[in-house]
Amino acid sequence: MTKGLVLKSTGSWYEVLTEKNERINARLKGVLRLEETKDTNPIAVGDKVLLQKEDDGQDWMIASVEERDNYIIRSSPKHKGARQVIAANIDQCLLIATIDAPRTSTGFIDRFLMATEGFRIPVIIVFNKQDLLDQKGLKKQEFTANLYSSIGYRTIFTSATEKQGITELEALLKDKTTLIFGHSGVGKSSLMNAIDSNLQLKTNTLSRFSNRGMHTTTFAEMYLLKNGDKIIDTPGVREFGHYNIAPEEVSHYFVEMRERLNACKFNNCTHSYEPDCAVKAAWMNHEISDERYKSYLNIYEEIKAHYKKKKKK
Repeated sequence: MTKGLVLKSTGSWYEVLTEKNERINARLKGVLRLEETKDTNPIAVGDKVLLQKEDDGQDWMIASVEERDNYIIRSSPKHKGARQVIAANIDQCLLIATIDAPRTSTGFIDRFLMATEGFRIPVIIVFNKQDLLDQKGLKKQEFTANLYSSIGYRTIFTSATEKQGITELEALLKDKTTLIFGHSGVGKSSLMNAIDSNLQLKTNTLSRFSNRGMHTTTFAEMYLLKNGDKIIDTPGVREFGHYNIAPEEVSHYFVEMRERLNACKFNNCTHSYEPDCAVKAAWMNHEISDERYKSYLNIYEEIKAHYKKKKKK
């Protein structure tokens, strides 16, 4: 058998880089397609696979998938109760955010951070489009950046058009496989083109009606940069669901809450109304921000409502 790395998935076919550095197209072996799974995609970009030739000796087939070191998942936007694996075996994530045009909410950021905390995957929050911000926007950006840097997340500031922060980004990508994530229109493709001009990724302008980006990426895809680093570009998303997480587990994915959970009086504390709650006490003492605490409560209630609805069926 031949080892390979999945670069792109387009449904039934996968683009794979073999150990001989050859790009091939391969299909999924039937037994793998039939295995029971809650994932809408049994193979994801970044997966390490074993390949074999089909019976005709011409086409390639993915015979098995190696155990993943980690992965990023979200609730499938199209299939209720199913999960979508965004990428696997990654070293870090760059979450591209913009204060305006389009706006990246703290709620969206928090939901993405939850997806990385299960495997403790490092996240750098990249605030892009610095050249478009006025004084009001800069103050809002500073507040939002401090919100996350104060709890241990690294933040950097970039402008693809002005080449601001590009050298810092290049240094962060060195010798790593990095997932690039964010809404449509935040400038993911423009930033990657600024890092490596050989990519020539398609870019697009915002819709003048919705002030949102229009999709330029349809499928997740791994790109090999000229210096050998790997980046995974992902389609822009508007929502990020977490229905695969139980309500009582939500606080475990908030870094500033996780360290306080053992100090709560009750093991099943929801951190909302219970007495002697260490998380709520930290919030009241301004050790946990209003924005993050309210975000936690919103996500908790959303997932709780989903589970109640699920039990009634």
